[in-house]
Amino acid sequence: MRIILSGIMMCLLGLAMSCRKENPPPRIPEVYVNFFLDPNSTEYLPLNASGGWVYVTGGYRGILIYRLTQTEFLAYERTCPYDPDTPTARIEMEPSFTTMLCPACKSRYIILDGTPFEGPSVYLLKQYHTQYDGVLLYVYN
Repeated sequence: MRIILSGIMMCLLGLAMSCRKENPPPRIPEVYVNFFLDPNSTEYLPLNASGGWVYVTGGYRGILIYRLTQTEFLAYERTCPYDPDTPTARIEMEPSFTTMLCPACKSRYIILDGTPFEGPSVYLLKQYHTQYDGVLLYVYN
């Protein structure tokens, strides 16, 4: 009898939890990203060393590229995921070079993985893939 009651309780608990609605992340429009750049060129001088970053055109509202190490790069969509419909919701690098800020909603994000740590956003920044062959950086989705 206990086994049957336990099974019924588990089913009811499962049903109750499945009815809970989660807020899906806002949709940042999908835009084709597929380009190469030379991070060691004078055109991208800040990317010549680890910790350097630049804004480039591409993505939905621009892309922030950050050189983490000599061989590793990160590329983030500049559109803030908290409210992607707000035109001024564009991620900016902060003076510390370790965090990014959305001036519209005041959410702050960690550069290493795009995790929000302050402000109303609970969504990760959209990240693009990167591959570096020692000469050219390939950024794509």
